[in-house]
Amino acid sequence: MPTSAPADRVYEARPVNITSRPLLRRFLVGTAILVLFTIGALLLSVAIGLEVGAQAALLGLLFAAVPVGIVVPAILWLDRFEAEPTGYLIFTFLWGALIATTVAIVLNTSSLIMLTNVVGDAESVAAVVVAPVVEETLKGLVVLLVVWRRRREFDGVIDGIVYAGISAAGFAFAENILYLGRAYVEMGAEGLVGLFVVRGLISPFAHPLFTMWIGVGIGYAATRASGIGRWLAPIGGLLLAIFLHGLWNLSAVAGIEGFWSSYLLLQVPIFLGAIGFVFWERRREAVLIERTLRIYGRYGWLTAPEVRMLASTSARKDARVWARRAGGRRALQAMVAFQDEATDLAMLRVRMAHGSAGADALYQERMLLDSMTRARAALP
Repeated sequence: MPTSAPADRVYEARPVNITSRPLLRRFLVGTAILVLFTIGALLLSVAIGLEVGAQAALLGLLFAAVPVGIVVPAILWLDRFEAEPTGYLIFTFLWGALIATTVAIVLNTSSLIMLTNVVGDAESVAAVVVAPVVEETLKGLVVLLVVWRRRREFDGVIDGIVYAGISAAGFAFAENILYLGRAYVEMGAEGLVGLFVVRGLISPFAHPLFTMWIGVGIGYAATRASGIGRWLAPIGGLLLAIFLHGLWNLSAVAGIEGFWSSYLLLQVPIFLGAIGFVFWERRREAVLIERTLRIYGRYGWLTAPEVRMLASTSARKDARVWARRAGGRRALQAMVAFQDEATDLAMLRVRMAHGSAGADALYQERMLLDSMTRARAALP
């Protein structure tokens, strides 16, 4: 056994406290979220409708949906070892699209009005200095909310990147509706298509590229129980996101030549560097899973081939295909459960090593071991 605690003290079944309070709490929280998103959707619809009109807004909506179909699947692909709960992902996307965007419109507009009386080129100052601070803070805030709500399952940097990227994708979606609608009103179909090419095809990952660094910082901090890095990492991630966003906006206000020069010489290398970092982090996570699960292999909970399979996304996929062919849908579900529980077990052990797993970590470990064993027993 990887733990040394006596079974009768750590692993005993805990009594279930049957009460209506959790149900009532979930109902109230769900209602509050629904009301919040409804208000955000109404305010955003009114703001966009008043500025560009219904026809332009509808066109902007249709064109803005295209990059979402590119960006969101790419972000979700990163987290193939342990898919995040769908409900939290939807919440995060809607937060970026409805809450962060609506509040950002209010704050950015207010700052522009105040700056008009102070500086000459207020629009450029607002775009380069104010907007990045406002927007990155609002987009990143939802990652903190997710950590607060599901701290036990928040496993580190990759989870942070996924949630930050999904929030940014939602923000970009709503922002694109406004910008594309505005382009159609001012320049017609030609302007709409031109801006769509720039924002939807050439730079669809711009917002996720900025905000992902907030996720990196929060993801690092979430797996640490103490130390100065736990506090500096989220701040550093936010500052980097703000800097990259401001750099991007600076290239946008510098004219078409300045934009393309900045895009080729700065944005493309930064984008490639970020992609390289993400792949490195995914590889590091795979190595960490394999190394951690070997501990359980030594105690007989896993075989060596199972450990190798669990540490490889391609091998996991092959195992699911085998399970489906050998035992049908039930066997596939058992294999998915086996892989998910094993991943949760590995990441829990990592958090235990860092001292951030919580007081009931040993109990969680035993439950995961039992669940993983039951899933394996259901395989053909």
